[in-house]
Amino acid sequence: MSGLNFEETGDDEGFEYGKGDFTEHACRYCGVTNPACVVRCNVSSCRKWFCNSRGNTSGSHIVNHLVRAKHKEVCLHEDSPLGETILECYNCGCRNVFLLGFISAKTEISGARLLTDRCFLQWLVKVPSEQEQLRARQISAQQINKIEELWKTNPDATLEDLEKPGVDDEPQPVALKYEDAYQYQNVFAPLIKLEADYDKMMKESQSKDNITIRWDIGLNKKRVAYFVFPKEDNELRLVPGDELRLRYSGDAAHSAWQSVGHVIKLTAQEEVALELRASQGVPIDVNHGFSVDFVWKSTSFDRMQGAMKTFAVDETSVSGYIYHHLLGHEVEMQMVRNALPRRFGAPGLPELNASQVFAVKNVLQKPISLIQGPPGTGKTVTSAAIVYHMAKQGQGQVLVCAPSNVAVDQLAEKISATGLKVVRLCAKSREAVSSPVEHLTLHYQVRHLDTSEKSELHKLQQLKDEQGELSSSDEKKYKALKRATEREISQSADVICCTCVGAGDPRLANFRFRQVLIDESTQATEPEVSYSFGSWGKTGCSCW
Repeated sequence: MSGLNFEETGDDEGFEYGKGDFTEHACRYCGVTNPACVVRCNVSSCRKWFCNSRGNTSGSHIVNHLVRAKHKEVCLHEDSPLGETILECYNCGCRNVFLLGFISAKTEISGARLLTDRCFLQWLVKVPSEQEQLRARQISAQQINKIEELWKTNPDATLEDLEKPGVDDEPQPVALKYEDAYQYQNVFAPLIKLEADYDKMMKESQSKDNITIRWDIGLNKKRVAYFVFPKEDNELRLVPGDELRLRYSGDAAHSAWQSVGHVIKLTAQEEVALELRASQGVPIDVNHGFSVDFVWKSTSFDRMQGAMKTFAVDETSVSGYIYHHLLGHEVEMQMVRNALPRRFGAPGLPELNASQVFAVKNVLQKPISLIQGPPGTGKTVTSAAIVYHMAKQGQGQVLVCAPSNVAVDQLAEKISATGLKVVRLCAKSREAVSSPVEHLTLHYQVRHLDTSEKSELHKLQQLKDEQGELSSSDEKKYKALKRATEREISQSADVICCTCVGAGDPRLANFRFRQVLIDESTQATEPEVSYSFGSWGKTGCSCW
């Protein structure tokens, strides 16, 4: 034994092997520190180092990080063979490593990508030696996924943080059957909270600085800011109705300023049109140096949590038949005693084929139904025909929902073609957004209701449009008249259309719908759809 030599050799120079005791440029996954084998993610909010080793994964550690974090820029180490170099295109300056390649100076005929088989080319970033990889920390794909998720909320987290109590806790899985509504709520409420937290984090992380603004004034005399919003693949997609905050930090001639507005349109030139709520103090003589933030609202998630709570504590929120169906209980099939129409089609719609007629007939005879059909099979026409016959049965108004505004608009247009009186209820943040069914929207009908009794409301509305605000007494009177008019129009409608979460709008607080249709139901989460459940009294239909 005395002849054995355990002295470290020079091959290990540059490595730190203690748990968590890595140099700054060590791979954040495995700890490899060889400068020739590591690269830095060059995104300003990241700046972490990763190596070109695969370890126990299908791709190199740097590629794993770039893909999961949706980053695209890297920089070589200053002590690497090529020195501290940001990889970018020689001609255009593009830094997306997934698009970059090289052409040999000798041939100048064919090129090759810098990334091949999910690794950087070895002449650019070396692969750690077999001995280096054996001495490195072994990390699994599952651990990589978890640490990447943890970095979204804690950029300085380490792999040791995954071992802390509570970090790795998984929520209770969704079940096929539930004992009662309390168990149902206890499963879905934490999932809604997790989704809300993630959505908030994603939106608040999308702030952009150094934005150039082009100022304009809309037809309603409100100030509109036009700008190009830089975006990457990992960012949220802007849509009309989104709420944004425009900020200016100030300079020698201008004080700091900020205002909230909502996106009214996206131009063909990829400009965002942001209509500001307040026009006072807007620095219209300044065009550069602005910042844009997403404004996160918890309304949708609060309504879903409220629906779960109501379902758990209020036994009258849905019928017993639907209650047991939602919980996955075995329920004996019931039939609704309704006089079936002689003709299952509806005026203003194309004639139904045999399968569509069968679907309409079954829906009208059952308390709850699910219709499935591939794209292009006429589900929207079938849904409109179902709503038409529901409305003609004399059981009150019909509520029509869908998870997306586009689907609601399409269905509202089809239903209106049958001659029924349709009201399209939009979120207040979307009232300034143009819509193909503008004439059906509640806010449009309120503005254009031409009766002598509503002349005072129209005068106050015109005064508010011209001045931008009303006195406190006029504002109070205006809101009262507007609420009364909205309720009057909604109560006179045959069908009310809104998004699933929009069914929780305070303007529908005292409405009770005995018949509900939810379009594209499988494109929404169960809690999202469940907000409409509280409106179900007797008959419901879900289409996907």
